[in-house]
Amino acid sequence: METRSTDTADDPDVATQGNALRAWLAGHGRVAIGFSGGVDSAFLAVVARQTLGASGVLAIIGRSASYPAEQWAAARRVARQFDVPVLELDTDELNDPEYAANPANRCYFCKSELWGRLVPAARARGFHTIVDGTNADDLLDHRPGARAAREHQVSSPLSELGFTKDDIRRASRALGLPTWQQPSSPCLSSRIPYGTAVTRERLTQIEVAEAALRALGIEGDLRVRYHDELARVELAPATLAIWLQPARIQAVRDAVARAGFERVAIDLRGFRSGSLNVLHGVTPA
Repeated sequence: METRSTDTADDPDVATQGNALRAWLAGHGRVAIGFSGGVDSAFLAVVARQTLGASGVLAIIGRSASYPAEQWAAARRVARQFDVPVLELDTDELNDPEYAANPANRCYFCKSELWGRLVPAARARGFHTIVDGTNADDLLDHRPGARAAREHQVSSPLSELGFTKDDIRRASRALGLPTWQQPSSPCLSSRIPYGTAVTRERLTQIEVAEAALRALGIEGDLRVRYHDELARVELAPATLAIWLQPARIQAVRDAVARAGFERVAIDLRGFRSGSLNVLHGVTPA
């Protein structure tokens, strides 16, 4: 297991925050973590493992059609590398009509399903403190899933202690986590406009299209936004110009078309987190 500690970080702010997080964890006993393998939950799980030992932490993965297989594989790799105990549970939000209808508060129904399964499973195994990877930046965004977390008494130590996404990336780098520069990857349903039904087929189509673009060598933030027969591709600004070259544009279109989209458009504005929220007026432009 990786043995570096946030105390060894060159940045004193990272060390101070790391100490505060370890103190929080130590004060709450055995901790179960909603574990997606993303930047935030991976950092939290590894610090918890280093602080509480293998018997004091359990990282729980909720598997469903909206959870990309690539992210599941990354989560398992991090858990193996840092010896974090893992439990996997299946969730069934797609069979909830309120979730499948894809309202603006869709995430509430998703997280209700997740925590409704995860919390009892954790408590049955002797873990009575349940946490997630919500960070301080998340509090500024449209996060209807936070209500479900509160209803299930799930704590968010990273946001409570003021960790921003940048703080977590710096601390993750100091710990040697491979996730420190990993792009954010919310659930696949976030690519579907509100009011358009979430189906297994649409989620699979999006996942296949994004995997095909990664196979081309596209790095950084990437989204394939679903608009019926049209796929709107968002690329990180740093890579957008590269993939706007004529030969590469065609490669992008061909890769996405093979996933079943009739039309493919590369968004010239580049990647914008929560762009569908802006489109539907949920958050300001």
